[in-house]
Amino acid sequence: MNVITAIRNCSARFRARRASFGSWSSEEGMTTAELLGNAALGIAALVAIWAVMQTLGLDVVDWMRGQLRV
Repeated sequence: MNVITAIRNCSARFRARRASFGSWSSEEGMTTAELLGNAALGIAALVAIWAVMQTLGLDVVDWMRGQLRV
């Protein structure tokens, strides 16, 4: 299983778990849950970027510099 597939599976499980709680009469805590979910996705993205950088090393850096024309 590659990193992108793992991130998609994690995101799908998070959405399914959040949907399984049903509708609450008050929306207290939803903001916290959404922030935690966004933070988890951000961390997952950083891990994916780190894995690509470890695998491809300087090739990725050179490609990024070429794309940014730096």
